[in-house]
Amino acid sequence: MPYVPRDFPTPSPRISPHFLASAACAACVLLALLSVPGLAQAARAGGDQASRTLSPYVFLEGALPEDVENFPLEATRVQANISGVIAEVTVSQVYQNRGAHPLHARYVFPGSTRAAVSGMRFQIGDRMVTARIKERSQAATEFAEAKAAGKSASLLDQERPNVFTMSLANIMPGDRVEVELRYSELLVPEEGTYQFVYPTVVGPRYAGSQASQADSSWVKSPYLPAGAPSAALVDIQVNVSTGMPLAALRSPSHQPEIAWDDPSLARVSLRGDAGNRDFILDYRLAAGAVEGGLLLYQGQTENFFLLTVQPPARVLASDIPPREYIFVLDVSGSMAGFPLDTAKTLMKRLLAGLGPKDSFNVILFAGGSHVLAPQSLPATSQNVSSALATLDREQGGGGTELEAALRTALKLPRGAEVSRSVVVVTDGYIEAERSAFALIAENLHETNVFTFGIGSSVNRYLIEGLARAGQGEAFVVTGPGEAAAAADRLRRYIATPVLTGIQIRYEGFEVYDVEPQVQPDLFAERPLVVFGKWRGDRKGRIQVVGRTGSATFDKSFPVEASPPRPEHGALPLLWARTRIARLSDLNFQGEGESSVQEVTRLGLAYSLLTPYTSFIAVLEAIRNPGLPARSVDQPLPMPAGVSDLAVGGGYGSGAEPGLGLLLLGAGVLAFVTLRRRSVA
Repeated sequence: MPYVPRDFPTPSPRISPHFLASAACAACVLLALLSVPGLAQAARAGGDQASRTLSPYVFLEGALPEDVENFPLEATRVQANISGVIAEVTVSQVYQNRGAHPLHARYVFPGSTRAAVSGMRFQIGDRMVTARIKERSQAATEFAEAKAAGKSASLLDQERPNVFTMSLANIMPGDRVEVELRYSELLVPEEGTYQFVYPTVVGPRYAGSQASQADSSWVKSPYLPAGAPSAALVDIQVNVSTGMPLAALRSPSHQPEIAWDDPSLARVSLRGDAGNRDFILDYRLAAGAVEGGLLLYQGQTENFFLLTVQPPARVLASDIPPREYIFVLDVSGSMAGFPLDTAKTLMKRLLAGLGPKDSFNVILFAGGSHVLAPQSLPATSQNVSSALATLDREQGGGGTELEAALRTALKLPRGAEVSRSVVVVTDGYIEAERSAFALIAENLHETNVFTFGIGSSVNRYLIEGLARAGQGEAFVVTGPGEAAAAADRLRRYIATPVLTGIQIRYEGFEVYDVEPQVQPDLFAERPLVVFGKWRGDRKGRIQVVGRTGSATFDKSFPVEASPPRPEHGALPLLWARTRIARLSDLNFQGEGESSVQEVTRLGLAYSLLTPYTSFIAVLEAIRNPGLPARSVDQPLPMPAGVSDLAVGGGYGSGAEPGLGLLLLGAGVLAFVTLRRRSVA
């Protein structure tokens, strides 16, 4: 009889182990003319005509419009094997040239922010080529040469840690192309719940007037209208093998089929139109267990370890100091509808739960930003009611100037002996992530930053990166029903750190290249995670020491009790990916020459995709003797719940309404209003 676990407990939104300038929308300006000046007006002021929206697309060089249907992405197949805390994933993407002309193509697609992409294969018909890792510029040169020579080739580049570009050259009529990539990632439990996420669509990216064309050239803006399905098939298969009984297994995002081989082994299948929202799979181990401790891997030239430590219980509420909460809420066009409605529910719950010693402020931002009060207000019922009334009037519109809003939040005056937390609520659909990371990192001594990503396919790179830069936590809320639980969870997280002053000591065990180099305070029931290398004899112990609110935390892990295992073979890739994340993904201080060189070296040494290394595969045969190629943009689906305002009000527009159009609309309305008054 198949094993069926008990019902999964009420889900709390997950932290993933991810802001926004433009012209204000016409409706916002018109509403501003009809209402008393308030937060909505100021938040949407300050936009400019240079706004751009960035989004994924298939680009075919030199083609005619009818070729939109001639080279579709037919299917994406995902095979994920979860063993313990490590997921190993293979993604296959299938294309076919149904037309009568050779084609060159480029396709932008999403991935996990924690993925260590370590391999790619390229197949046309029965001919397959395994890709090689090269420096990005060298790979680009080889791809261009193969393309010019008439050879079929594939090039995989990383544009963001969670956004990749696949380029294909000389796809001949009738060719069926399959490109396969492989990656690994570490699954870190949150309050005893593990989560595997496979992103299926890149949400639109808003690039303000300061964004460089070179940095944002990887995407353009064709999207299907909101709600229109993708023609591409998504087939996801996940095998979950935990080594101990599973207490619960569910997908909060989809309704997959789940088959049980035994209490610790389940097979999850999803097939169909799932391409407009992230696929999320949650599971819990029996009796609330967390698979942690010390994992070792012994390689031919290097040895690696992974240590996960479950923190102690939180301190008593009586030990919590006065806290100040500054909420930075995105009210831009991409938040219109479901995302903003969910954000409002979240904010209502957060504000209603503030304690008598707490204070708060609210910053609304779109093309501009505005503060509720010049300094934070006591969390009285009257102040909270006033803030909630302001939120209820918001509808969403305009661009997204996150950095300016963050600067405003960080400059607000603060009281003595008050612990400040900034809470950012957004879908993260901007292009200039690193400048926001740098701003938070520069002010880390003053505040912690927590983020809420609202939506079915949020920009996890931004959401997670801001929280990591601010030594806080990141939440992703994919549906309206999760908002209340998310608010409750945030209050538990930031009530007080559960473990501070963390030190890790290695006694009789020689380690080096440890990541992270400095241990942040822990704010919740989230394990401490440490990667590193070891050499010499496998002996001694690792000791973790820290402070809770009222006691000392001390836990030891004997090295001899954890023999190296071959199934931990992904540890070298995960260690390298963790170091690359510190040097490159969040690169708060800019791309220095030393960090670029080190990331490049790591990518080449461990065969990993990075911003400076790419995978290149060339079919060594001249297949195109010189026939011209064709070009067209092929739109992809809008993320579920995101309105057409995210791309300027509809498919193909590529920008939000310009200032001239807004003023024209405002002028017409003003004329009609005055005309009616004169007639009356």
